[in-house]
Amino acid sequence: MTTAAEIKERLNVWLENVEDEELSEELSRLAADLEAGAEGAEAAVADAFFQDLEFGTAGLRGVIGAGTNRMNRYTVARATQGLADYLNAHFENPSVAIARDSRHKGREFSRIAACVLAANGIRSLLYTRLEPTPALSFAVRDLGCSAGINMTASHNPAAYNGYKVYGPDGCQITSDAAAEISERIARLGYFPAEGAESAKIDDYQQACFDGRISWIGEDTLARFMDAVLEQSQETPEESAEPIRVLYTPLCGTGLECVSQVLGRIGIPYLDVVPGQDQPDGDFPTCEYPNPEERAALQAGIDKCRSWKEMGKPFDLLLATDPDADRVGVACEDGDDYTLVTGNEMGILLMDYLAGRRAARGEDLSRLVAVTTIVSSAMCDDVAAHYGFELRRTLTGFKYIGEQIGRLEAAGEADRFMFGFEESYGYLAGTHVRDKDAVVASMLIVQMARHYRKQGMTLVQAMRALYDKFGWQTNRTISLAYPGADGAQRMADIMAGLRAQPPAQVAGRDVAEVVDYAKGVGDLPKANVVEFRLAGGGKLIVRPSGTEPKIKAYLFAKAPDQTGADAMLDALEQSARELLA
Repeated sequence: MTTAAEIKERLNVWLENVEDEELSEELSRLAADLEAGAEGAEAAVADAFFQDLEFGTAGLRGVIGAGTNRMNRYTVARATQGLADYLNAHFENPSVAIARDSRHKGREFSRIAACVLAANGIRSLLYTRLEPTPALSFAVRDLGCSAGINMTASHNPAAYNGYKVYGPDGCQITSDAAAEISERIARLGYFPAEGAESAKIDDYQQACFDGRISWIGEDTLARFMDAVLEQSQETPEESAEPIRVLYTPLCGTGLECVSQVLGRIGIPYLDVVPGQDQPDGDFPTCEYPNPEERAALQAGIDKCRSWKEMGKPFDLLLATDPDADRVGVACEDGDDYTLVTGNEMGILLMDYLAGRRAARGEDLSRLVAVTTIVSSAMCDDVAAHYGFELRRTLTGFKYIGEQIGRLEAAGEADRFMFGFEESYGYLAGTHVRDKDAVVASMLIVQMARHYRKQGMTLVQAMRALYDKFGWQTNRTISLAYPGADGAQRMADIMAGLRAQPPAQVAGRDVAEVVDYAKGVGDLPKANVVEFRLAGGGKLIVRPSGTEPKIKAYLFAKAPDQTGADAMLDALEQSARELLA
């Protein structure tokens, strides 16, 4: 553990070497507060410097600011140098595609990354404007790049930014690649004055002039859009049916691509939630721009209510997160508006796609759908009903992308039908290898139009599936462990669950404990523990890979909604007690 003396020394090194004016001012304030013994100053300095911002399979993610545990030009440059060393060791003439979303410092961080790559002889290709994560995954494959970098913190609050790294297959990098890059980063200092090797960096204008930094053309984005539209499930006659959609990109990147795609399937004018249409890293209308949360959709729900009062109700409220890889939905449900959960939307889309293919006379027995170990148990019932293969992976969409890669390697990419994870990420098609809210938005609108003809909303359609397959419901909770001791607390909790697993959860006996760290089937080892309960239901616990949180996934099984809701409440209470 980093000592107080070591933390203070790190602060002094940064005070002496940082040339960025904004960061210098922040460091000076931290130092002055520490010297004056101001309340909270010691904790603030410790949080900024107690560790190097961890580079994992999701790259970097953290609060923007000064320090080794923050997202800033120096942590970005250091990470990019580690990536550059890795690429030069494994590829001839490597190249990297770079994108960014609406978050603060995204443009600056993208340029710094490109300049570090240029200094290491690696060509960068940058999108000329903000673009969704799936467009970056597509560009990596389309342009034959060795890697991709996306400056995004997904759904985190405005204070955050991140640095996602993709492999040549368009998936987020593997655990092995992340480990090697992390090792290379660890050898580096932040400044030349530290004595260790640090990031090389070239002049931006010169690198642009000589072609080491260039731009991703409009043709690449056009091919991405065409690939999305290839997944359309409607005939031209069906697309002519009217449907009213209210959309919000949550001040992120989704508007351009989503509006264009929906325009091409029969929605020439897309209503957008006011104040959330333009990119804005402050996210002024929703503190937490996460389409899983009702608060993020509340401005849209309010507009739906007002238009309903005027006799012009919307059929659907659609929300994409800032980097447009995830999508959430709300529908009118009596006097209220109900959010469709990630698991529910995954089930709905899986059933819809399978049903459409079956109606066209396709052989579903050769098709493959992929989801994760923490997704709804109803997936198995839907797969059995239609006769397609269902594969489950560890949490993280890269594992779903990996399954597509295996099919592709076998010459069977056309077998892939659909993939989803419960955290609102969906993919149809093999054009990208990450979650794609653009293709998902198109399919959700088409599915909503399909059920509208039957007099149902998506919420009502999901209830029909519950009636058909049984009430197998889910809930996810997250418990935060902030600060310098948060990581240790999380490690202690996970170790305790393994050493002394509970005999009962939610009043039911634990029938089986599954520790994924020991390896389960052909899945990679993972820091995940599953408690399977007598009579059905389960609890899965895993630390987040991107935030100082432990997530608990709750699975209920009951004959009706009342029983399922009661079981979820009991599971949540038990989980909070176990993770306290």
